[in-house]
Amino acid sequence: MGKRYFCDYCDRSFQDNLHNRKKHLNGVQHLRAKRVWYDLFRDAAAILQEEQTKKPCRKFLQTGQCDFGSNCRFSHMTEQDLEKLSAQVQGEKRLKELQREGADIPPGTIEDWLDKRAQRLSAAQSN
Repeated sequence: MGKRYFCDYCDRSFQDNLHNRKKHLNGVQHLRAKRVWYDLFRDAAAILQEEQTKKPCRKFLQTGQCDFGSNCRFSHMTEQDLEKLSAQVQGEKRLKELQREGADIPPGTIEDWLDKRAQRLSAAQSN
């Protein structure tokens, strides 16, 4: 049967030879899958900046689905998603500033910190 090549991005295997590997690595499906994989590791600021420059996808807003999926050139984020992402970016900026100042940062994630902060602010406003 010979050696087989398994592509982690596409989750498929094929006979390993120069022609097949080159054809696969330059294929549209592989390039899209690779881009989606690396997009998982982008920081929130880059995602926010990119999403703010895009126009909203009309089909996604109307039906909740888009035929193009992650390959769509329009934004599939709602206003609430953008606000959450913006809050996450602000939280990350504050955390970096605190780290530069040498402040003692409690263990936990940024989301935990933001949730606690939101609870404190809502409690303060209700009082």
